[in-house]
Amino acid sequence: MKKYAKILLILITALAVLSCFTACSSAASAAGPDENTPPGKPGAAAEEPESSGADDSVRSAVDFDHELDSYKPLKDRYNFYFTYKTVHPWWDAVALGMEEAQRQYLSEGITVTYEYMAPEGASAEDQTERLLTAAQKDYDVIGVDVADEEIISPLLDRLVEAGKKVMTFSSSDAAEGCKRLAYVGNTHNYQDGADLTEALCEKLGYRGKVAILVGSAGAPCHEDRARGARDTIAKYPDMEIVAVEYDMDSVDLAYELTMQILKDCPELDGIVCCNMSNPVGAARAITEKKSSAVIVGMDHDEEALRYLDDGVIYCLGVQDCFSIGFDTIQVAVKIADGNLAGTVFPEKTNEITTVIYQKDAALMLALLYGDII
Repeated sequence: MKKYAKILLILITALAVLSCFTACSSAASAAGPDENTPPGKPGAAAEEPESSGADDSVRSAVDFDHELDSYKPLKDRYNFYFTYKTVHPWWDAVALGMEEAQRQYLSEGITVTYEYMAPEGASAEDQTERLLTAAQKDYDVIGVDVADEEIISPLLDRLVEAGKKVMTFSSSDAAEGCKRLAYVGNTHNYQDGADLTEALCEKLGYRGKVAILVGSAGAPCHEDRARGARDTIAKYPDMEIVAVEYDMDSVDLAYELTMQILKDCPELDGIVCCNMSNPVGAARAITEKKSSAVIVGMDHDEEALRYLDDGVIYCLGVQDCFSIGFDTIQVAVKIADGNLAGTVFPEKTNEITTVIYQKDAALMLALLYGDII
């Protein structure tokens, strides 16, 4: 969190001088796009060829310029509980958006407090225990980034039936039909996986051997991206999946798995990485083995962005974590006041993903980490 606190200070300063820093859409939609619908686009792609609007696309990939909407809270104090998959910088970035919403509510005389806790490693069992413990306390709303939809969704149903106000947020919603009250986050993980893999296939000339690093077993966002990758590769007869491995959101494990894949398949042409950790682990292995395999992956890890700038990673799908956090707090306040989806908030609030390439890396590093390359 210290690194991201520093980043926030840099970005607040930058906002004061960058009048062209435009807000991206945090558009709320009552339902996510169909997974088979071509980009229209939930993930706005910054195409590899140069274009006059490329800088604007990168600048709008993460929207730090938020204000509370016109909704007037009914109370002057709220207390929430949020748990997510695992301790990781991705969720630290989400927390920055939460903190900004908290600050703005406080400026209006409304105190928002919350617990924001997760295990060191993704575990549906651990998440179950945390949710059951939270249910015994007097939180206004319980929020969860689902670790495993098959295990966690029935539990959320039971909590709602017991009178608890439950929402999902971040990268993974519960299973279809779950009784949770709302979801704020990425509603198009399947499409993100398909978009990244399509970029990889095009780069490879639609032929080659590809590996997929999924992430955490059962995590809806990781599984959906991997499914999008598999379905995309299946369209091309000269493309072959040679390995599908679960790195459990660990950079070190992703590195080890990639090293093993390269040993088993030295002629590997590409790797699809389905979370924020595995592009880094894969890039370390590819660099060490001097492989020419093309890497596509997710998000804004600083090391991953440096690999992107160096050309080791071909492209990254960057999610707007700040907006996810900010909007999560706003929706939680409305749920706490007894509102239902479809009234003052949608059932699903969609946040964007922007695909960036090597030409975009320096600007993204400057915006997120204050680095000038």
